[in-house]
Amino acid sequence: MKQNTIVKTANRETLAVVKQIFTLYLEQNHHRKTPERYAVLSEIYKHTGHFNIDELYALISKSKYKVSRATLYNTIELLLMANLVIKHQFGKNVAHYEKSFKYKQHDHLICVQCGKLEEFCDPRILEIQNSLATIMNCSISHHSLTFYGVCNSHSKKTNNKK
Repeated sequence: MKQNTIVKTANRETLAVVKQIFTLYLEQNHHRKTPERYAVLSEIYKHTGHFNIDELYALISKSKYKVSRATLYNTIELLLMANLVIKHQFGKNVAHYEKSFKYKQHDHLICVQCGKLEEFCDPRILEIQNSLATIMNCSISHHSLTFYGVCNSHSKKTNNKK
């Protein structure tokens, strides 16, 4: 799946807060606090956009910390449990992740031709979520909505062939 280029965005304040959250989670659940785990967390929060394990491994390989794939997978699981990372399964076998602290709810549109991933936010979806929570008398913590279609560049190519 083609991704938007990963762009650096984290600020020191955000990194400090997510490190505190992760530290508390590790302590409460009797996990070791290792430099490698914090390196994974830092690398995730320095960038924006979706990533898979291979992309994250390539980024971390360039850092001063040497992190094995096993450590990477284990750390991702811990970050999921600590609610610092969200996992997406966009219909293929490869899972994609993104940071979740100060996460702005958004949904996804994926081109079935080229795999291009676009994020969008429509306030009507939040209205539906709130309405559903009221009707079902429940509390909704989050949702995931993915549309699959053909992006503009591919739809133009299809129309030009006709």
